[in-house]
Amino acid sequence: MLPASAANPPVHTTSLRGLRKIHTGKVRDIYEIDAGSMLIVTTDRLSAFDVVLPDPIPDKGRVLNSISNFWFARTGHIVPNHLTGRSIDEVVSDPAERAVLSDRAVIVKRLKTVPLEAVVRGYVIGSGWKDYQKTGAISGIKLPAGLKQAAKLPQTLFTPSTKAAIGEHDETISFETAAGLVGAELAARVRDTAIALYEFAANHARERGIIIADTKFEFALAADGSLVLIDEVLTPDSSRFWPADTYREGTSPPSFDKQFVRDYLETLDWNKQAPGPRLPPEVIAGTRAKYLEALARLAQ
Repeated sequence: MLPASAANPPVHTTSLRGLRKIHTGKVRDIYEIDAGSMLIVTTDRLSAFDVVLPDPIPDKGRVLNSISNFWFARTGHIVPNHLTGRSIDEVVSDPAERAVLSDRAVIVKRLKTVPLEAVVRGYVIGSGWKDYQKTGAISGIKLPAGLKQAAKLPQTLFTPSTKAAIGEHDETISFETAAGLVGAELAARVRDTAIALYEFAANHARERGIIIADTKFEFALAADGSLVLIDEVLTPDSSRFWPADTYREGTSPPSFDKQFVRDYLETLDWNKQAPGPRLPPEVIAGTRAKYLEALARLAQ
């Protein structure tokens, strides 16, 4: 159980004195350790519609890190991951910095990233629902007519997208386009591994009252060419989590993820371009509660 946020102020950005920051993502700050390893810090930043919002969500980064580590520990039979198992105490000596990093940082292998977002869908929602309404398909995959919003798909779909820079939008592409980008053999390995991960996790979550509607994975290649799971895994940031007991077709279900924030932002007159709007205290508190509940349910 994570401690109360009063003892752990929210972390929007980090600046570690002893390590060189090599990347600032939407949520994660990455530091170089050496040629073979790096430190990933999961902050409390929140992005919506590919825009980083100005207000952090207390405990969010620690929840994301805990959930990812939970899944990494349980999916090694499907694919290896980038964790080294090393303690941050090996590379961060300052006690104040260690306190900031507590429960939100991991040391990982430096690997060659596969330039795809491996999106997997089990339900018709979000951009997939919009695509289906327009074309009767998702990512070029034809689906039966008459599906309702949030309906369970006849089969799990792999709908890859490009990896966008901060402030830009990911672009959904067909499997054929993905194969053209990374090669047919690697694209097939990514697809099959992503679907296996999703279905394993969806079964686990359903037993704990959570439907994983969709999710996205990122992969890298080890020196021997083998696939490695990286980044975050099956978190409220990379997935849609719905409470199973209130799930109904035909509407956008309430969720344990940042859909809570997306729904609020949809009520604003905002063009979904940076800078993002400030969040009211009740939305921040409600979002934090959703993240904490997701962790408590999944890790029970």
